[in-house]
Amino acid sequence: MQQYTRDNMAELLRSHSINPTHQRIEIAFALFSRQEHLSADQIMSLVNTRFSETSKATVYNTLNLFVEKKLVREVIVDPSKVFYDPNTQEHHHIYNVVSGELTDIDVSAISIGSLPNLPEGLVTEGIDVIVRVRPQNILS
Repeated sequence: MQQYTRDNMAELLRSHSINPTHQRIEIAFALFSRQEHLSADQIMSLVNTRFSETSKATVYNTLNLFVEKKLVREVIVDPSKVFYDPNTQEHHHIYNVVSGELTDIDVSAISIGSLPNLPEGLVTEGIDVIVRVRPQNILS
């Protein structure tokens, strides 16, 4: 497993054509050093424990840039809950609707038999499967 430092975060950002500002490095470090699925609020909290200077707008703008440059994946588990995933390899997710925990599923663990015919001129860019779970003793 790769060891992430603030120094190699700058290199990682540059490799994705992102200018490595102080705040972008801190946001990337919060994501990659933990290797967890984090919300923007969780990332802001982590970044601001070290430096309390990063605004919510900066975090969201930076995360949107990271998604645009394919540095992280955006995982939308419901309209009000978005996670940012530093694992950009093809994979799927299990989302616990009670605990809010999001975990990876290896792509080989799910088989998709077929896809609908696409309109002319369109191709499939990717498939994201989110399996929503809850403890058996808790009714939805």
